[in-house]
Amino acid sequence: MSWSRIWIHVVFSTKYRAPVLRDEIRRKVFMHMKEYAMSKGIELDMINGYLDHAHCLLCLTREQTLGDVMKIIKGESAYWINKNKLTRTKFVWQDDYWAVSVSEAHVTRVRGYILRQEEHHKGKTFETEINRFMLKYGWTNSNKKTNS
Repeated sequence: MSWSRIWIHVVFSTKYRAPVLRDEIRRKVFMHMKEYAMSKGIELDMINGYLDHAHCLLCLTREQTLGDVMKIIKGESAYWINKNKLTRTKFVWQDDYWAVSVSEAHVTRVRGYILRQEEHHKGKTFETEINRFMLKYGWTNSNKKTNS
């Protein structure tokens, strides 16, 4: 029997980084995303974010690809947000996402980081955060892959 546990920290934003995930809907949206992911066999361990983006900690099974999982999570959640008219205008996630693997030893630290997103973004913009990730992980426009 094969066994795998592949932890991934994924960050993705709203289209044009529109600040539409206001306090009154953000928790509802993230709770729905987690419940829907679990119903599809996706282990979405942690999700949180701020006005214009979301952070997820996923654990992929050996049958799942990150691209397929992200299509399910982002596609269905945008549909659900629009169906329930949670935003004033049509809701869309940006096509891009940023993802890095997480070692088992760092899962607890990443959970804490994701959990503290609202506090974290009182002093930092999403743009600042992504630029820090790009620097930390050696991402450049030439090696950054975009998937949706």
